[in-house]
Amino acid sequence: MTHAGTTAPTTAPTPPGADLPEHPESLWRSAEPKKSYDVVIVGGGGHGLATAHYLAKLGITNVAVLEKGWLAGGNMARNTTLIRSNYLWDESAGIYEHALKLWEGLEEDLGYPILFSQRGVLNLAHTEQDVRDSVRRVEANKLNGIDAEWLDPDEVAKVCPIVNVSGDIRYPVQGATFQARAGIAKHDYVAWGFARRASDAGIDIIENCEVTGFVTGGPGGDRVTGVRTTRGDIAAGTVALCAAGHTSVLLDMLGVPAPLQSHPLQALVSELLEPVHPTIVMSNAVHVYVSQAHKGELVMGAGVDTYNGYGQRGAFHIIERQMAAAVELFPVFARAHLLRSWAGVVDVTPDASPIVGATPYENVFLNCGWGTGGFKATPGLGAAFADTVAHGRPHPLIAPFGLDRFVTGALVDEHGAAAVAH
Repeated sequence: MTHAGTTAPTTAPTPPGADLPEHPESLWRSAEPKKSYDVVIVGGGGHGLATAHYLAKLGITNVAVLEKGWLAGGNMARNTTLIRSNYLWDESAGIYEHALKLWEGLEEDLGYPILFSQRGVLNLAHTEQDVRDSVRRVEANKLNGIDAEWLDPDEVAKVCPIVNVSGDIRYPVQGATFQARAGIAKHDYVAWGFARRASDAGIDIIENCEVTGFVTGGPGGDRVTGVRTTRGDIAAGTVALCAAGHTSVLLDMLGVPAPLQSHPLQALVSELLEPVHPTIVMSNAVHVYVSQAHKGELVMGAGVDTYNGYGQRGAFHIIERQMAAAVELFPVFARAHLLRSWAGVVDVTPDASPIVGATPYENVFLNCGWGTGGFKATPGLGAAFADTVAHGRPHPLIAPFGLDRFVTGALVDEHGAAAVAH
């Protein structure tokens, strides 16, 4: 039997200096806040900027993007850039596949290089239950029109020759799912590209502008009429919350409870290496995932730190276990040196799926709870959320992810497909 994905992807990491964009200082206007806007987006990361870009495509440009720090300095600057759509449930497959299709044309849409490299992703299986779950997900993906296949250990080795598929390791590789269209992109360039297009359309991007409260009004106080910020009050027709790990802080200001927990999530990179890793490899069982960035460093991630917090650093024992797992799966990495590590703050829900849609305030829309899946969803979420904000009702792709599902019980349980970090 032949397998379309059993040859190693041909896209190699881009050499240093190739197709680099201009310095970001010239890419967007440094705007001063106006007294009022039709839409105020809270959060200047990937999702906030993408929402602004797609609002502009809908003709809505009296928009402000408020960022409490520097543009895209939160999770957008701290993620590991993986992009895939091989999720189990129809609802998740819908939004992530929509996003992947937009990723495939995003450079042309933004007119800006994002170094999108479709090198494929392997999700390893190490136990009989892993195999059953993985094969189930492959079949579910196929039913949703998503490219996916099951590979045995020999086929895994053809896709990624440096993976240890011998039977004498702690958790032998029994096979893997493979999505050939998955890949990586340069996260900073993605943010800068969205920011440039939004700014050119007339949208104000306002950095160092933290939201400290909300002004409410209307019959029964069911509308938000403005936001209080460290740069003054700003009136708003509609408010869109895109603050990732700090969303619960904003919701507390509004008195809206949501089942969110924020955790530090660590990642690290090695020194620069020659191209040795042709794809992305993820393993839930040994808790590590690895890709090779365009410049040559190995990018590795693992699970969240179990404690709740907003600190953008993590505990050493996570790194220690992550490195042990990586060296077992990739013996060739044994002599690589760690260059740096960091952490983001991820917002996790009970069912490992996002919360997107309406709130008890008729003109406030919520986008949070993406956990570790936020980056890969960026263009798809931006397009669907912009449509939601523009028309005042959930776009069909995000309708299943409303806050009310935690009352109705219609959960979208993606703990398995959400992968290593959940």
